[in-house]
Amino acid sequence: MTVATSPSALYAARTDPGPLRVTQVSYEADRVISIRLEHPEGRELSAWSPGAHLDLQLPSGLIRQYSLCGDPTDRTSYTFAVLLEEDGRGGSAELHSLPLVGRTLTVRALRNHFQLGDSPSYLLVAGGIGVTPMIPMVRRLAAGSAPWSLLYLGRTRTGMAFSRELRALGGRSVQIFPRDEVDRLDIDAAIAATGPDTAVYCCGPDALMNAVAEACASVVPPRALHTERFAAGSTPTPDQPTSVRERTGFTVTLRRSGAELVVPPDRSILDVVRDVMPDVSYSCEEGYCGSCETRVLSGIPDHADDILTPQEREANDTMMICVSRSRADNIVLDL
Repeated sequence: MTVATSPSALYAARTDPGPLRVTQVSYEADRVISIRLEHPEGRELSAWSPGAHLDLQLPSGLIRQYSLCGDPTDRTSYTFAVLLEEDGRGGSAELHSLPLVGRTLTVRALRNHFQLGDSPSYLLVAGGIGVTPMIPMVRRLAAGSAPWSLLYLGRTRTGMAFSRELRALGGRSVQIFPRDEVDRLDIDAAIAATGPDTAVYCCGPDALMNAVAEACASVVPPRALHTERFAAGSTPTPDQPTSVRERTGFTVTLRRSGAELVVPPDRSILDVVRDVMPDVSYSCEEGYCGSCETRVLSGIPDHADDILTPQEREANDTMMICVSRSRADNIVLDL
């Protein structure tokens, strides 16, 4: 079972902070830097909660998503971390190569698809750079009374960013598993050892995410699983569709603009919408970042993203227009 924030809450949490200045860049681990943003005029920034991420427009125009890893009580800055991915899509290489301090970057939106909800107990599982959204979660949990633990997996200790900070915050509740030093963590055993009311939060590589999802689904009763992906999943998590239905054409009505567009079988809704709205928000085009999430006013989406839960799919309040389609001849969107 996968659990996440309701669509209405996701929309309420969105803000558009605008241009912010880079005031600090720090080395955090091998190939990992952290970047701190502040308002150019020193103004207070919009509030955020653990699990939130930025939609950041890079100097090249690329838009990328980065989890906030600072302190949510600090309204003077946003901090995020970037892993240099040699075979990535170019965003991390750009940020690692530029002289950033003093440069202005535009934050297009602030979203949270990975909110830390109320639970009697928590298990956090992080792999590599997937630890970043866990840091503010650890801050909150360490200050509370509910039992919790963090399992942090990585290839090498030198490549595991923020491990010292996490240990300082959480003490023995934080367990570090560098692959070059310790045996591989038994994910099935770790999930089986949790109580039935434990909420599991996981972020990291696709293989880890799938292993945790399978382990949560296999125990009785299944554990409530909350996930966030930084790439499209290669294997569907429990209760997610393996693919969209057979592609057929349909029309999409944009309520605010009044446009009615034809979406052929070989094009996405996003492709067609961009023909008339070039500035529509999008980034990954694979259904995992949430940038193109759009409110559905009428019709039934054929969901194919890695974000919405089964409950959210049943509600049909929003959809990711980069990958999802329509089950009917027409769908009406709040655009």
